[in-house]
Amino acid sequence: MARTRIRVLGAAGLAGATLLALSGCGKADMTKQGSPFQAPGGAKSVTLSTQTWVGAQANVAVAKYLLEHELDYHVDTVQVDEIPAWDALSQGRVDAILEDWGHPDQEQRYIKDKGTITAGGGNGVTGHIGWWVPKYWADKHPDVTDWKNLNKYADQLRTSESGSKGQLMDGSPSYVTNDKALVKNLKLDFEVVFAGSEAAQITQIQQFAKQRKPFLTYWYEPQWLFNQVPMVEVKLPEYTDACAEKGAKDPSSIDCAYPTTPLQKFFNTEFAKGGSEAAAFLKNFHWTKENQNEVSEMIAADGLSADEAGKRWVDKHPDIWKKWLPKK
Repeated sequence: MARTRIRVLGAAGLAGATLLALSGCGKADMTKQGSPFQAPGGAKSVTLSTQTWVGAQANVAVAKYLLEHELDYHVDTVQVDEIPAWDALSQGRVDAILEDWGHPDQEQRYIKDKGTITAGGGNGVTGHIGWWVPKYWADKHPDVTDWKNLNKYADQLRTSESGSKGQLMDGSPSYVTNDKALVKNLKLDFEVVFAGSEAAQITQIQQFAKQRKPFLTYWYEPQWLFNQVPMVEVKLPEYTDACAEKGAKDPSSIDCAYPTTPLQKFFNTEFAKGGSEAAAFLKNFHWTKENQNEVSEMIAADGLSADEAGKRWVDKHPDIWKKWLPKK
């Protein structure tokens, strides 16, 4: 499966990011078929798009559990690629997307032009991509967290893959990143080395951490791995709209940090305006990256099913989710 990673360039609309999948992408064309599971006759029903990365799966796991056990809904979840999910949402095949990293073309077409999709507000989590080093190394060398000092540590970050230069580890070669341009334009003595996939990148980070070795990696938050391997971000030149606009015209010219993206919810307009408890609940759904990472780690690292992870989080945090329930 070809997996998209990040649309890193551009101001405003283009500042969004498209996070890669942690598992196989659903290939169903949801614009041409209904949900594979239909609610029993007369039952309250809602269909949620499950994006393919684990953070989005965590959102859906918790929302699904609460819709079923607190509001008595029948919940279908459909895994579908990001762009087809917007098409499905527009046509009412899906009722809600709970985490979107920015799709300005779809927002223009379906929200502004057609009015078939309604913005549901932020889910409380902010997405951000950057360069990271392990905290155990940054504690010993605090100045490594400024990009201007990276060349000073290049020799400590050499690997067999990076040769005489320091290694900047990326995930899959299919990722659309700014890293090669940044290394070149910031005159850094580093080589971008691809682990091959996100799973391989996670394994490599865990191995480095187990051996307490230094590393520099392209990474992002929210991400459950921070719970197991604390990392500190390296400060790159400040992101600006002017830098992004320049980079949109010529990606090789980019020389600033990645943008920060508040993650958004989107609803089918008829669903949003239908006055249902489900729509009110999903509009209220709002948590933190720590909450999301807690569920994500149970799914990705502990091997729990999404349903079981959602249940465990709900059992532990009634003080948070009770605020999401619609008022009677």
